[in-house]
Amino acid sequence: MTDRGKKRPGGLDQSINIRAVSLSCLLRILEQGEYSHVVLREELEKYRHLEKRDRAFLTRLTEGVVERLYELDYTIDWFSKIKTEKMKPVIREILRMGVYQILYMDAVPDSAACNEAVRLAQKKGFGSLKGFVNGVLRAVSRGSGEVALPDKKLDFPAYAAVKYSMPVWITKKLLEEYGEERAEGMLAAGLSERPLTVRCNLSRISLEAVKTSLEEQGIRAETIDGIPGALEIHDFDMLPEIDAFSKGFLQVQDVSSMLAGLAAAPKEGDFVLDVCAAPGGKSLHAADLLHGTGRVEAQDLTAEKVRLIEENIGRSRLTNLSARVWDALVLDKNKVASADVVIADLPCSGMGIIGRKSDIKYKMTEDIQRELVMLQRRILDVIWQYVKPGGRLVYSTCTVFSSENTENADWFSENYPFYPESLEEILPERFFTETTGQGKLQLLPGEKGTDGFFIARFRRKESIHK
Repeated sequence: MTDRGKKRPGGLDQSINIRAVSLSCLLRILEQGEYSHVVLREELEKYRHLEKRDRAFLTRLTEGVVERLYELDYTIDWFSKIKTEKMKPVIREILRMGVYQILYMDAVPDSAACNEAVRLAQKKGFGSLKGFVNGVLRAVSRGSGEVALPDKKLDFPAYAAVKYSMPVWITKKLLEEYGEERAEGMLAAGLSERPLTVRCNLSRISLEAVKTSLEEQGIRAETIDGIPGALEIHDFDMLPEIDAFSKGFLQVQDVSSMLAGLAAAPKEGDFVLDVCAAPGGKSLHAADLLHGTGRVEAQDLTAEKVRLIEENIGRSRLTNLSARVWDALVLDKNKVASADVVIADLPCSGMGIIGRKSDIKYKMTEDIQRELVMLQRRILDVIWQYVKPGGRLVYSTCTVFSSENTENADWFSENYPFYPESLEEILPERFFTETTGQGKLQLLPGEKGTDGFFIARFRRKESIHK
């Protein structure tokens, strides 16, 4: 990190201040169970005055500790007589931060990582433990190359738990469904860097005009093959400071989510109902595809989630889109057989987006995952009724487990008056798999440049009876 000696008005030097903020974030995320993306968003907004490089340092250190948590603890435990689970929370997080800097932040000298950790321990009232902190981190610095991972051939789940900081039950499930090679590919993809992808609201502006605007701000933008209006953007600082974003011309959205919007394929004049919509990416996409015609209603369970949707609606300035609070498990009799398209991106285990929200893997359990499978079915049992005869339902999740994806899609078409509708008429060929012609697409992290995502498309039969 640069400018370590620079003083801030409050008297703290810059490096200790930023590390103190990261410590505060990690205590909230790892000790109190708050969501990492929410915590970081709040802290980055609070410290908007920081220079770009300092915000980048704060983000990388915080996110890096979360995504590499098991590996960091394994390394600390290798050198410490007191194991991480027995440590005081503040000391545990300070050591995790120090080890992450030693192992993964080449720009930070090991001596600086050690010294700053000691100073941070003193600042937080643990001066009596500064020798312990210093000793552990100096030992890691000297001997990190001596740490031996569990034997991959003898126990792949135990090896992956450390190498990729992944709970053993998840690795076992991936192994069972995809085999070792593909499972490891997904695990590695979860730790890889990925560019930010955005979708242009083409009903308001051309792709070329957006690219020009971005380039004028020094932002590099690359088109994404086969996805209208999709861009990868690089070399930007804060998202709200991008002119095209603040004016509502751009929406942050992964390519996989854009594919769900393309699968919905609303026609001008259609009524589209998005039943679990927050933060609203697919609703906005549908409204954009309608070119100012028709109507999109975005629903979600809580006022807070609907507020997020409304913020995006307001920024996008799309006029054919509204949001409201509604429980997807409760039938709205006024909407029975009223929707041309229902978008059902339902609550799931999130195992396809671990690379973007690393703390998901620590919060999810086998029991919760099984409960989500049944919740998805309960929601589908209600919302199918909103689709007009001849209308379309798109079911999607951001996970890779078959019980939430292909099994639920097959269950739905077997039990309700719908039949699968091919995705090959609408999606780019490079995303085709052996099942896209059957109306199902399973994307895996790292394989097609997307998150892990599942899409199934159905057409309602003309009979109105179940």
